[in-house]
Amino acid sequence: MKNYPRSNRPTHDTLALVLAGGQGSRLQDLTQWRAKPAVPFGAKYRIIDFVLSNCVNSDIRHIGILVQYKSHSLIRHVQRAWNFMRYEIGEFVELLPAQQRLDKEWYQGTANALYQNLDIIRRHNPRHVLVLGGDHVYAMDYRDMIDTHAQSGADVTVGCVEVPRTEATGFGVMSVDKNMKVTKFTEKPAEPEAMPGKPDKALASMGIYIFSPDFLFEKLIEDHDDPSSSKDFGKDIIPATIGCSDVRAYPFVEEDGNPGYWRDVGTVESYWSANMDLCHITPELNLYNPEWPIWTYQAQLPPAKFAFDDEGRRGEAIDSLISAGCILSGSRVKRSIISNDTFIHSYALVKDSVVLPAVDIGRNCRINRAIIDKACIIPPDTVIGEDLEEDKKRFYVDENGIVLVTPDMLGQHLHTVR
Repeated sequence: MKNYPRSNRPTHDTLALVLAGGQGSRLQDLTQWRAKPAVPFGAKYRIIDFVLSNCVNSDIRHIGILVQYKSHSLIRHVQRAWNFMRYEIGEFVELLPAQQRLDKEWYQGTANALYQNLDIIRRHNPRHVLVLGGDHVYAMDYRDMIDTHAQSGADVTVGCVEVPRTEATGFGVMSVDKNMKVTKFTEKPAEPEAMPGKPDKALASMGIYIFSPDFLFEKLIEDHDDPSSSKDFGKDIIPATIGCSDVRAYPFVEEDGNPGYWRDVGTVESYWSANMDLCHITPELNLYNPEWPIWTYQAQLPPAKFAFDDEGRRGEAIDSLISAGCILSGSRVKRSIISNDTFIHSYALVKDSVVLPAVDIGRNCRINRAIIDKACIIPPDTVIGEDLEEDKKRFYVDENGIVLVTPDMLGQHLHTVR
């Protein structure tokens, strides 16, 4: 990791804008009452904490968060977790809800969201504008990308990550020349173009963009005036600039040259898998790196407790993450994420599952390959994840056999804000 002197750090006068207003409908009922960036992740965090931590750890202290869809819990979390910024010394995290500043429409797309806040962006007078998605999980130092953008003189730089060509069909793929200049952008191509010198790899867009401000303003206005545009960066702004502007790709790689860890947790399966990644002995995403902490709001909770040591009734967790305030009362947890304030009663077994905060799992329950939403009360003797046909009658089951359970599906806590 580079050591950037404070006097000439490349993030000076960079404005980060986090797009956090999307619906996240592919997460099904996990986003029924909350925005996707507010979905809990990794036992103690919210998804948005990762991009905001990347900003702070990269010494970016000018941050705006654009919110819209069911944003109450997201706004509440940001106010609690990120209020340590001090505006009087030039630091801030601003919430930018859809305000109908220019017309009577809400945010129509990612590009339109920035267009509707052009006056605010201009007021900050940034040297660079860093546009980020608020719904991805990764740890990335943005300083080198910003430095590379500034030195190249590019109009826009797009953050990309190497993925196997066979997996690139689900992403926006960048075609580049030997100088990493983008020559083509293809959304979810059937035959992704390979990277120069790497025939089995493709460059997938991470949804990270660095713009020179004047160029950004020009393109946002042009896009707004185009009636055929869907007002989206990946679908409209970036493809329209290729060929007539200097668009560069920035591959996200670790110090050892391997692709960086980046996950789009936009589906039930990808969300579940990214959580399960954390249960590995040496996970790719290191939450225990003191040089790159993931910041969040933490309530004052007691330590996790494991009770009883009887045969068949032993509180234990194996290859799992157990958050504060949890009690495993004679229950067993294996390869699972257990979020704060969860109580798992005697003789219950939770395996390969993600349990969100404040869940109560009754005696003799068996839960396998499931996501249990916040505040669910699972009745005693409930079995989830063993008979998928039976599960489909009550819960959501995806094509990979991951079972999603919410309070509404259980007939509990209807219409509560979580």
